[in-house]
Amino acid sequence: MDDIKILYTEAVDLLKQLIAIPSFSREEERTAACIAQFLNKKEIPYKQVGNNIWATNLYFDENKPSILLNSHHDTVKPNSGYQLNPFDPIVANEKLFGLGSNDAGGCLVSLLACFVYYYNKPSLGYNLIIAATAEEEISGKNGVEALIPQLPSIDFAIVGEPTLLDLAIAERGLMVVDAKVTGIAGHAARNEGENALYKAVKDIEWIRQYHFDKVSNLLGPVKMTVTSFNTENKQHNMVPASAEYLIDIRVNELYQFEEILGTLKANLNADILPRSTRIKSTLISNNHPIVKAGEALGSVCYGSPTTSDKALMPFPALKVGPGDSARSHTADEFIYLLEIEKGIEYYINLLKGVL
Repeated sequence: MDDIKILYTEAVDLLKQLIAIPSFSREEERTAACIAQFLNKKEIPYKQVGNNIWATNLYFDENKPSILLNSHHDTVKPNSGYQLNPFDPIVANEKLFGLGSNDAGGCLVSLLACFVYYYNKPSLGYNLIIAATAEEEISGKNGVEALIPQLPSIDFAIVGEPTLLDLAIAERGLMVVDAKVTGIAGHAARNEGENALYKAVKDIEWIRQYHFDKVSNLLGPVKMTVTSFNTENKQHNMVPASAEYLIDIRVNELYQFEEILGTLKANLNADILPRSTRIKSTLISNNHPIVKAGEALGSVCYGSPTTSDKALMPFPALKVGPGDSARSHTADEFIYLLEIEKGIEYYINLLKGVL
């Protein structure tokens, strides 16, 4: 327990340092340097790819399977509701306040502490790789996606995100689709043309009413929402020749993006074009050893409505960590100090279940 207390104290100190450094997505150079300095003090060799920092355990053996421990050190920008300084790591009422404290600083420092705990232990059943990554908040291509090709082969990952230490075994995928409806311009007074706006409204009503058949026990149904609408026409007396709208589609693990697109193309007037198909829905089996280890600690499996770097990993990944997702991106963000202490203990015991 003394080891855990020391790790906890060091983790909180590191999180305070990280909070004090602005680290918006694509601007994480200084927090990367801070994490590198932490590893240096621990005499742990590390490597850097962009603003991503990674290291392996001392007795790394390429003949053994490897577990990736991953969380991110970038943050969103603080919203206008902040009453506290987002970059001042204030402790009050057993809470540590500051931007990124909950999402996902508490998870990151807890995983780093767990990695330090196991770093020089011989005869582990798996190698351990720690990765503190960038650009998670924007699903950027210079984050974990750029790092993975540089890493040794990974068998599975633990992704640190605030889940109240329950097991997010599934995540919704996200596909954003641009839709453009074409009509024929005409004068409104003479009932000319073919109104693209009216055709688009029919599409939007279909999207609002349509339900995909396959409903996930973990993630529920596929959810489609039209979030933007536009016509280039600004004249009151001109029938618009084109109309554009944007569809936000949250996909459960039972559908491939291609199936969703096929359904849209068969039913809509619009020409559709997906902006990105990178953020796919994910699932790790509830029979996977790391999931079973989590359940043995009392954690509950669930499907997460939010996305993370788990979506960009081409291997099984379990999302779990201290903190509460409901606090993420909120004004005066915080994490309970006890959550960090419990998070460190949890990660250590979770790995004991498989190592």
